[in-house]
Amino acid sequence: MPPKFDPNEIKIVCLRCTGGEVGATSSLAPKIGPLGLSPKKVGDDIAKATQDWKGLKVTVQLTIQNRQAKISVLPSAASLIIKYLKEPPRDRKKVKNIKHDGNLSLTDIVDIARQMHGRSISRNLAGTVKQMLGTAQSVGCTIDGEPPHDIIDKINEGEIDIPVSSLSTYISYIH
Repeated sequence: MPPKFDPNEIKIVCLRCTGGEVGATSSLAPKIGPLGLSPKKVGDDIAKATQDWKGLKVTVQLTIQNRQAKISVLPSAASLIIKYLKEPPRDRKKVKNIKHDGNLSLTDIVDIARQMHGRSISRNLAGTVKQMLGTAQSVGCTIDGEPPHDIIDKINEGEIDIPVSSLSTYISYIH
């Protein structure tokens, strides 16, 4: 039975999956089966595209046109922070309740904030940096040897200045 939509029309499907692993085709089938795609082939493509994010939960965006799926990875703030911690990949079926007690520098957090600023609600980079610091606190890591909330307090008091000049180049890169 052919699909009931125009094949030239662009469809976007977002999925949350574990990087580097082939997801269950039974969960993919109801989402992409009606679009005329093979769940097994798309699952293999997702596993290949998310190889850099092995063992981490990431959001994957499928852009489907002419029965072809283009896969792009949209990592969350927590996934980016855990990736910057450079922890070895883990088998999520064997290792449970892992503690991410590493240490990041403030420049790493600013880099993560620049990547996430397009999806953030914050008006300026300092607000996005504070969001990333809150995520770092919930992940359990420290920033330059200090708890992330102490860095947030220093930003609020003006002791730490977040550079805004490179934000304009980032915005021009998006548009």
